[in-house]
Amino acid sequence: MTGSTGQSGVDAVGTWVTADGYIRQELRADGRYDEARGGRRHAYTGRYTLTGHHLDYVDDTGFTATGDIRDGVLHHEHLVLHREEKQA
Repeated sequence: MTGSTGQSGVDAVGTWVTADGYIRQELRADGRYDEARGGRRHAYTGRYTLTGHHLDYVDDTGFTATGDIRDGVLHHEHLVLHREEKQA
């Protein structure tokens, strides 16, 4: 399945951030992602697929990575990211 919601009903769409705010990863409903690192916007961009709780990433240069959403937390390779709460 491309982007959005996995077979298990996991919703991946939104902005995910590390506890220190240094890394921000936006997962879009169209299956694209945009990752910022520190002051470097668009540090990594590409596409992702979501199967159940598992994400497969392919960035625009061909680099691949994986991740899993467990208990509402995105574990992306060695990173731990939490969903950013939307401002009211």
